[in-house]
Amino acid sequence: MAPRQIVLDTETTGLNAKFGDRVIEIGCIELLSRSVTDRHFHRYLNPEREIEQGAAKVHGLTSEFLADKPKFADIAREFVEYVSGAELIIHNAAFDIEFLDQELSLAGLKKLSDYAPSIFDTLAMARELHPGRKNSLDALCERYAISNAHRTLHGALLDARLLAEVYLALTRGQESLVMELDAPSEASVAAARIDAEKLTVLRATEAELREHEKILDGIDQAAKDHGGSVWRRAS
Repeated sequence: MAPRQIVLDTETTGLNAKFGDRVIEIGCIELLSRSVTDRHFHRYLNPEREIEQGAAKVHGLTSEFLADKPKFADIAREFVEYVSGAELIIHNAAFDIEFLDQELSLAGLKKLSDYAPSIFDTLAMARELHPGRKNSLDALCERYAISNAHRTLHGALLDARLLAEVYLALTRGQESLVMELDAPSEASVAAARIDAEKLTVLRATEAELREHEKILDGIDQAAKDHGGSVWRRAS
C-alpha cells in the first residue's frame, strides 16, 4: 500500500520564529498513490500579534481579517491528527518546520517530527536536479509547465496545490524504478508472460510523432544543463 503523503505550506507574520513571528495560515493537500484526494486541511489563524509589512505584501493577509479566526492552540490537535503517520512534502522544509514546532510547543504538544517523522524537502531535491538555477516555487512551475497564472499573492492552500504538482513532476519515473528493484511476485511474472507472435504492432501516426517531439523538446529544455533528453542521445 502506497504511503499517505501530505503537501504542506504555511504563511507567517514574518520570517523569524525565534523573534516571535507566528503562523497565520496552514494549507495541506493529501496525496494517495500519487493522486490528489479531496481531503485537504486549511485554516487561517489569529497570531495574536501584528503582521510585518513585508510579509503582508507577500500574502495579503491582514490583522483585521485574522482577528476572528481561531488560535493555533484551538486547531492544534486537529492538525496533528491530520498529518500523523504521513510523509510531509514541504518546499524549504526547515522554515515551515521551525514555525510549526514553535506553535506545537506553545500548544503543549510534541514536535512535528514526532507525529510525521518522514519529511521530503522539494527545494533540496530541486537544487540537486537543477544546480545553479532558480528553484523557487514560481521558477519550478515555469520549468515544469505548471500554470500559476492565478497566483498573484502567496496563499498556503494555493501554494500547496502547486507544490503537489511540482512534486509529482520532480519525482516522475521513480515508481517504475522501485518496482524494478523489488523482487517480482509470481502473479506479476505470470502476467508478464506474453506470446509475442500474437501481438499487434501499432505504428505511431504523424500527429503522434509530432506530439512526441514536442515532449522531447520540453525535456531538452528542462534538462539542458545535464545534456538534454536521454532518449535523443540514445537514439
